[in-house]
Amino acid sequence: MKAEIELKLTLPPESLPALRRHPMVVGAERAARTATLLNTYFDTPDLSLSEKRIALRTRKQGQRWLQTVKAQATSSGGLSARPEWESPYADRFDFSAIDEPSVKRLLDAVGDQLIPLFTTDFKRETRRLTPATGVSVLMMIDHGSISARGQQTPLCEVELELENGAPADLYDLAIALARDLPLLPEDVSKAERGLQLFLDRPAQAMRAQDSPVCHSDSPLGAFRKVALDGLRQWQANAVGAQSSDDPEWVHQMRVALRRTRSAIKLFAHALPEDFVARWRAELQDAASSLGEARDIDVLHGELLQPILDDPASTPEIEALSALVLQKREAARTHVLDWLRHQRQGERMLRFAAELAALQGNALDASADLATFASLRLGHLRKRCRNRWREADAGDVEALHMLRITLKALRYGIEFFTPLLPAKLLKPYRRELAAAQEALGYLNDVAVGRSRLGEWTRDDALLREAVAFVAGWHAPRIKSVRESILRDTRKLLWGRRLW
Repeated sequence: MKAEIELKLTLPPESLPALRRHPMVVGAERAARTATLLNTYFDTPDLSLSEKRIALRTRKQGQRWLQTVKAQATSSGGLSARPEWESPYADRFDFSAIDEPSVKRLLDAVGDQLIPLFTTDFKRETRRLTPATGVSVLMMIDHGSISARGQQTPLCEVELELENGAPADLYDLAIALARDLPLLPEDVSKAERGLQLFLDRPAQAMRAQDSPVCHSDSPLGAFRKVALDGLRQWQANAVGAQSSDDPEWVHQMRVALRRTRSAIKLFAHALPEDFVARWRAELQDAASSLGEARDIDVLHGELLQPILDDPASTPEIEALSALVLQKREAARTHVLDWLRHQRQGERMLRFAAELAALQGNALDASADLATFASLRLGHLRKRCRNRWREADAGDVEALHMLRITLKALRYGIEFFTPLLPAKLLKPYRRELAAAQEALGYLNDVAVGRSRLGEWTRDDALLREAVAFVAGWHAPRIKSVRESILRDTRKLLWGRRLW
């Protein structure tokens, strides 16, 4: 068995010439001739191999045929380590060389049920890069397509495979390349993309996953798991946003950034101070760059669309909607430019590399995670109570701050969910989400009215439409304001979960 340690990156096809001209690539040794690789992936009709995260393929390379089995990979920040078994293929599968009993048993059991699902057809350029003494990395540039059931999707990837050195060396090389090129780390394999195509299941924006922490984790260990989950969500949605107009990709990318920034603040006492300060600022900068696109999506979807669907809507509302849609298109174009030209891949890779290298401090070495979680969640609830008191006294800005602190409490509870009593958790989270939705609506209305007022300053008819929007939403605004403090008081002074 061979265990590959590789880092996979995506690249827009139009940037391939720039990659080949890059100073770190242009003079590199060609480790193999450019080859056309035709791969066919197999599984059972009920996809039993995919269910176990096992990929089986045949590959035609020149006149040679190979059989490859890959078992489940651990992947984060584009870096993966995956067991692999490769052997000659001669018209029939042979699993005798597989030395992992569970993998071999499964393949032997389904050998007579295997069918072809999809193919990948691409050209591979292979170079050997030696960025430092004792470090050797194979760079494989794959450019082609994936095909299944008459459908096709493009493929353009760069894989960095470690020959000699440490995983950190892969990150160093990738970071250096991503400073100059629009590379993004990618955790989705060719096999996973092919399966999506075979199932005619378009890629969906990645939402936050269930917390992976457990009681035996140290605070630093728990933080690393939570942050890597946030990184996966960030990068997956960044990749998707480049090829889809669905606003959910941008929304979930922003959620990932907010959640990761919240985790850094929550675990700050167990982390190096410079790491906390630097990455809270960098993630805030990244989220802010996505803010306008998300705000306009919400403005149209939450404020205007209900009115457009109402028979009481007016032609002026239609004209206002057209203006907002125009602004939305410009904001989405800005997001694409930002992703490609502000080198967000370099930022993601740096974050992944620093997460891997983090060392625990004295608190991390001595703290029990359950105790740490209880103290941190208690602190967050105390902050929420303070904001609630200020809002109850009539401070309008405190209502906005209550929304932010409740969101931090919600994220904290989600991060520590495996440590909390399940019976009480579900209703508490449901009520907390409802309170956040209500406060979010108030914030969306305020932000939306501000943007609409700015955009329609010189157009009297559109200003009338803005006034109509405000009047249409006024009853709900009044109802939410009257109920929100009562509802959140129950949450903040009721039974605690920790």
